[in-house]
Amino acid sequence: MAEPPKLFTNKPKKAQLKQFQDKKTKDFTSPISSSSSSSSMASSQPPPPPQPPKESFARRYKFLWPLLLTVNLAVGAYLFMRTKKKDVEDDVEDRVATLVQTADAETAPIEKSLPSPTIKEPTKLREPIPENQQRELFKWMLEEKRKIKTKDPEEKKRIDDEKAILKQLIRAKSIPSL
Repeated sequence: MAEPPKLFTNKPKKAQLKQFQDKKTKDFTSPISSSSSSSSMASSQPPPPPQPPKESFARRYKFLWPLLLTVNLAVGAYLFMRTKKKDVEDDVEDRVATLVQTADAETAPIEKSLPSPTIKEPTKLREPIPENQQRELFKWMLEEKRKIKTKDPEEKKRIDDEKAILKQLIRAKSIPSL
């Protein structure tokens, strides 16, 4: 007679079930040579079902992988931005210091060695820019000022004042020449 289906706590894979069924069919199809073999089959218990393979570490804790990747990315971004900010501040300070040193070094020997008067080139007068182009330029400047993100209230107030001046120049009937 057919055995009722067995209930497993861990469901075996299809390949394992197939192997188990193949073993059963081989046992039943083998010829019975003597009565002792048939009695030994009856007294022996059926082999226990195969144990399911143990899941890998990655599959057992698959809910942790996105969390681990997110935290790793956040820490990396934080470290990258922190070092980038320090580098920019240090670079600016270094450049200012070297410019001041080179300016002092260049001006001091010149004053002592050559007391000759400096000759300035005459300034070239350029054609005035038409008012419509000036208005377009002021509009562009105003758009750029609107895009600026301020960090402190003093800077915000300064930019607001500049924007107010630009708006007055754009609305004016005639633009003053400089």
